[in-house]
Amino acid sequence: MNITIISVGKLKEKYLKQGIEEYAKRLTKYCKFNVVEVPDEKAPENLSAAEMIQVKEKEGERILAKVKDQDYIFALAINGTQYSSEGMAQQIDKIGISGKSSIVFIIGGSLGLSDEVLHKSNQLISFGKLTYPHQLMKLVLVEQIYRSYRIIHGHAYHK
Repeated sequence: MNITIISVGKLKEKYLKQGIEEYAKRLTKYCKFNVVEVPDEKAPENLSAAEMIQVKEKEGERILAKVKDQDYIFALAINGTQYSSEGMAQQIDKIGISGKSSIVFIIGGSLGLSDEVLHKSNQLISFGKLTYPHQLMKLVLVEQIYRSYRIIHGHAYHK
């Protein structure tokens, strides 16, 4: 299975990079894992609603340029389905069994994802109603993907 995370913005914090690298290394036992960062759209603090849509659309175009037709797409969205770790593992396993060989997880920028990205996605998933910095969310997501593979393969995972 190929697993890719596409996220908006460049990860700068060393501690987050180290965490992602550690889980990426662990994931090599289970899948081919890749992180793709697309540039965020520079925008001033006080945007109109129309300008916010334009920013999300430009970032969305960059995201979708990295997605292939055969990819199964999970977009992270506050109103998405919330899974337990076991439920997420079941979803990943089910996708693999159905014949898909590539899963893409998409993390939007600070304004969220464009409507086009949301509509192209196979599933919207949420990690709860809390708001996380999108760069921290990347680390949380990588850990949950690793946890899913541990569950799928029946390996113990510390609690």
